[in-house]
Amino acid sequence: MIVVKFGGTSVGDADAIRRATDVVASRARRTPVVVVSAASGTTTELIELAEQAARGQLIGALRSVEHIRERHIAMCDALLRNVPTGADTTAEIAAMCDEIASLAEALNTLGHVTPRSLDAVASFGEQMSSLLVTEAFRARGIPAEHVDAREVMVTSDHFTSAEPRPDAIAERAREIIAPLVSAGKVPVLGGYIGATSSGITTTLGRGGSDYTASLLGAALGAEDIEIWTDVDGMLTADPRVVSGARLIPQIRFDEASELASFGAKVLHPNTIAPAVRLGIPVYIYNTRNPRQSGTRITFDAPRRAVTAIAAKGDVTMVKVSAPRMLLAQGFLRGVFEIFERHRTSVDVVSTSEVSVSVTLDDASHLDELVVDLRMLGDVALERNRAIVAIVGSGIGDRADCMGRALTALGDLHIYMLSLSATGINLTLVLDGDRMQDAVTALHSEFFASASA
Repeated sequence: MIVVKFGGTSVGDADAIRRATDVVASRARRTPVVVVSAASGTTTELIELAEQAARGQLIGALRSVEHIRERHIAMCDALLRNVPTGADTTAEIAAMCDEIASLAEALNTLGHVTPRSLDAVASFGEQMSSLLVTEAFRARGIPAEHVDAREVMVTSDHFTSAEPRPDAIAERAREIIAPLVSAGKVPVLGGYIGATSSGITTTLGRGGSDYTASLLGAALGAEDIEIWTDVDGMLTADPRVVSGARLIPQIRFDEASELASFGAKVLHPNTIAPAVRLGIPVYIYNTRNPRQSGTRITFDAPRRAVTAIAAKGDVTMVKVSAPRMLLAQGFLRGVFEIFERHRTSVDVVSTSEVSVSVTLDDASHLDELVVDLRMLGDVALERNRAIVAIVGSGIGDRADCMGRALTALGDLHIYMLSLSATGINLTLVLDGDRMQDAVTALHSEFFASASA
């Protein structure tokens, strides 16, 4: 049994869904379980319309609902026009859009949006896409069976970024999905969404659909997890920045996780965590180029000095200086307890006896963080920074990697430099407007020849 996950661009229109159908049909003998994202852009539009309605802009919110309705009904018409159940599917999707409109009107009346109500609205993207994909599969003779993901993906009640309950998920998967697989069916469910044990709708946050696939793969003991997207796999750099970026045929779990954490858009780091625990291989393929070999993520991929370069911009540096805390016990603990209290994770950390510097890519709680951090010392913010990460399982074994990187960057101003404890990630913080220059220079340095 395998888990096959399709991203938003892979179910974004009728042609994309037809390509996804071909993929699943080609894997029929491997007993696929299918996870789908919302059609590309839908979740963002749903979240924006909820916020818009809460601000009192109901007409604009309802226009967005109609845009979502028209888009999905057009896909129904293109895929299910001559299918007996097509009218029922269209009616069900229209009813979902009516429900979104009702929620928008309620938010307009309340005048504010809560995380719980935001999840209720955002969940409809996957609800609609999974239903539509199920019927499209059936129209092509695939014995698909729609499963409401909320019946399987049990989570905490931390709305907008709920934490999965793996034991409960495994139990539900055995009760609901395994019998369908045994009966020769192809279960289809939406990613990203779940529910609390009492049945309240939640979402898993950024990268949630991939996370759903990985959690199901672990719960069902899948042979492989396939992630189908709009790129050929993981590359040595972002191809929008480096035209000569190369496909990475095989990559280690820890390298893939580091790349995902530091900007690689193909994969979210949480995605592979459940697979890592059980050693389930994860494959990344392109639905527009299904014959491409893709990328295989496993424990036993070859070790390389440098595997890839990743980067992300819009990073904020936070510096906390407290000379009075020189050598005082508990200073660092106090700093990181504040970040934990505000549910804000840090990427890069640099410390001295009297200060600590960290980088954040989520500044949504920055104002509250600064207020609390100022109780410990002086706080300085530096915005518009970027993180560039050089990732490779052999970096720690090669003494020349850091020197080569610094030489390649020339006169670029580096604010922080850090080698991870595992020795597989050399991280640099620099000016955001020089991020592309840095990635290009580093890729040229480490991948200029096949022997690099």
